[in-house]
Amino acid sequence: MWGFIIFTITVYIHTDPSVTVFRKFLQIRTDHPNPDYEGSTTFLLEKAKEYGIEAEVYRGTGSPIVIMKIEGQDPTLPCVCLNSHVDVVPAVVDCWKVDPFSAFKDEKGDIYSRGTQDMKCVAIQFLEVARLIKQRAEKPKRNLILTFVPDEEIGGTGKGMELFVEHERFRQLNIGLCIDEGLASPNDTFTVFYGERAPWWVHVTAVGNVGHGSRFIEGTAVEKLMRTVNKMLQFRDDQFNILHKGHSECGKKLGDVTTLNLTVLKAGLPENGGNAYNYNVIPAQAEAGFDIRIPPTVNLQEFLEQIKAWTAEEGLSFTFANYTDRNEMTHLNQDNKWWSCFQDSCKQIGITIVPEIFPAATDSRFIRNKGIPAFGFSPINNTPILLHDHNEFLNEKTFIKGIDIYMNIIPNLLNL
Repeated sequence: MWGFIIFTITVYIHTDPSVTVFRKFLQIRTDHPNPDYEGSTTFLLEKAKEYGIEAEVYRGTGSPIVIMKIEGQDPTLPCVCLNSHVDVVPAVVDCWKVDPFSAFKDEKGDIYSRGTQDMKCVAIQFLEVARLIKQRAEKPKRNLILTFVPDEEIGGTGKGMELFVEHERFRQLNIGLCIDEGLASPNDTFTVFYGERAPWWVHVTAVGNVGHGSRFIEGTAVEKLMRTVNKMLQFRDDQFNILHKGHSECGKKLGDVTTLNLTVLKAGLPENGGNAYNYNVIPAQAEAGFDIRIPPTVNLQEFLEQIKAWTAEEGLSFTFANYTDRNEMTHLNQDNKWWSCFQDSCKQIGITIVPEIFPAATDSRFIRNKGIPAFGFSPINNTPILLHDHNEFLNEKTFIKGIDIYMNIIPNLLNL
């Protein structure tokens, strides 16, 4: 008889340490409305200590901002700042196939968690780049600064970047260039953003005549409001047509046009203060809210005059729930040494970058409005855009590749 010996072979799959750091950071619940900023701060400080990177916590805005620094040969030179926000949007648990805060990794290496793309991946990539730069024998010419800030996902106002840029501590950083988040790219190219659209949230209120619902009452609030709504939606259609015509003829992208969406609509007289309405009463007031995103190529004062014209009818008024009177962009020309260096660095490693206007809003707008160049760049390609979406994920190989890409760009910027 033949005898058989059965061998059991255990295969150990190596996991890159940076992926482990990334997944641990994802598991910290920094989702709104109750982000664990103290937990994320403790985590970042522990990693900075482990990596031998100087770190501090600035609380002048009311929430913790972690600032890390690697000193360069000439600290008087304007520094390169790598900015990340640590907060994430909420996740509807029932719409995810895994726990959205578990950082679950499947057999393909796809890591599922809220914040994988927006933007805890970039935060840890920046941190790992800082670790690698710190390990080098020679200091870079310029200081490298990392900032980890709160509240970007709720507009960056209040305790976030909008307030931080007004503080003396921010001015002391002496920032020459800021790199912040971008978007994933679904194809082979990478997108770099040099500006973004100004978010205006406009609330229109109409007041008018009242009466019984069985009569033809003229000058009602709803009539007035709908005339304005129709004018604004016509503008929306015009911009939509420019975008789609532009795709074929001029290469227009979403960030090149103004989007306007009706997001709030309110009228009617509640019955006894409840959820039921008096359908036979013409209401004295009607309201509408709009989310408007305006490219930096549009004159904001002229657009404000357009809103005034849309709401010029008697009985109409408008207010802003969110407003900015300035929207600068970083000019991509040969006079911008940062841009030339960024471009050349990407060419050297054979990656194709496509400059665009960011269609939404990031903390970069507050940086640019201080006259500081800023690029939005997430080194993620061949990946669907899933920020704020259900089942947001990033593959671990893409994450690791992103660190390599940054390591071929950031040291060049530091040594300009």
